[in-house]
Amino acid sequence: MFNDIGPLELITLVVLAVLVFGPDKLPKVIQDVMRTVRKIREFSESAKQDIRSELGPEFKDFEFEDLNPKTFIRKQLDNDELGLKEIRNGFDLKKEMAEVTDAVHSTDTPAASSSGGRIDMTKKPEEPGEDNRPPFDADAT
Repeated sequence: MFNDIGPLELITLVVLAVLVFGPDKLPKVIQDVMRTVRKIREFSESAKQDIRSELGPEFKDFEFEDLNPKTFIRKQLDNDELGLKEIRNGFDLKKEMAEVTDAVHSTDTPAASSSGGRIDMTKKPEEPGEDNRPPFDADAT
């Protein structure tokens, strides 16, 4: 319950509680807090039991911790009814990236095929002539 509270923080809380409630009332306050925590736990457990009974016998082994997304995904990956391990093991990211890189570098454009797959940036672009003018767009002017 108090996994993330360090020793210095715990001592600070105790000193603060003694200063606020006083040494006379502190035991009664601790008892009241513990009683409240017990009631909240009992209420939570009874609510869980009610939900399990309403869901039916097929959800008898249902745990509410499984609703945590990380736990749910981990449980589904371990279950492997969908064949996710086969998909995960059959996918090699490095191989896929190498195939994409090879496909990009082996394009057959006229400028690329004459220079071994590379475009020569030192050549001037062709002047637009009568036959290869860009289309006229009246709305753009």
